[in-house]
Amino acid sequence: MITITGATGALNGATADHLLDHLPASRLTVVTRDPARAARFAERGVTVRHGDYDDPAGLVEAFAGSDRLLLVSSNDPGGDTVRQHRNAVQAAASAGVGHVFYTSHQGAGAASPFVPAQHHAATEDLLAESGLRWTSLRNGFYAHSLQWLLGPWPETGTVTLPADGPVSWTAREDAAEAAAALLLQETPTEGPVTITATAAPTFEELTDRLAERVGRDVGFRLVDAEQWVDGAVAAGQDERMVRFLLGMYEAAAGGWFAGTDPTLRTLLGREPRSAHDALDAVVAGTR
Repeated sequence: MITITGATGALNGATADHLLDHLPASRLTVVTRDPARAARFAERGVTVRHGDYDDPAGLVEAFAGSDRLLLVSSNDPGGDTVRQHRNAVQAAASAGVGHVFYTSHQGAGAASPFVPAQHHAATEDLLAESGLRWTSLRNGFYAHSLQWLLGPWPETGTVTLPADGPVSWTAREDAAEAAAALLLQETPTEGPVTITATAAPTFEELTDRLAERVGRDVGFRLVDAEQWVDGAVAAGQDERMVRFLLGMYEAAAGGWFAGTDPTLRTLLGREPRSAHDALDAVVAGTR
């Protein structure tokens, strides 16, 4: 049996849908904090169980009987992410799960200026120490994030950022499909697997392409990090979130998201969606 956490979200929900194209519903279980939100899976015959990363004992019951388990990384803004992941990994070990898959991130590392990358690295360490067979899906930065990471350029006419660097922007839809393919492998790859698109353009390069799409000039400007933070806060954004995003731009400038890998293309059997494809949604959002 394959068990998936976070299937009420966009990423693992899409993975569950792809699995149901290949497996009978009786071989799939979804675990969620709110089973009512997983009604669409229950209606198809999928087992739905309650599970919460803050309830270790409940997780053991939720994971029972799992040959393979896909753990989505916590998105609880007020939670202790690493502790929550530790609970999930320990519960998987106690439940006797055969193989754990974890949605990590490209550039996972304790030294990254991007806080989630630090959490992902710590979680991979937990998996390595657990005695479980495991695979971390180091997904590239999700391309739909460009809709807000490019800033308020439609109003200002300029993409203004605190740092720039190459990013292998990856479609979340492709990452979800790749996760399903890995879960279905007869002998899954163990350890970190990098799941990225095949190119890593910079923000400046994307701004040039954006200008072509909208048919007018769009400027690009780098400013001092604190100046950028002050400007965003003055515009009404929460400073904590602004500094969180600053870490992303700084990680990009440091090359943490620069690598590309052919694995995604191989798993999909086609060319992955590109960052340039994602710009269609960015442009559509301005009309």
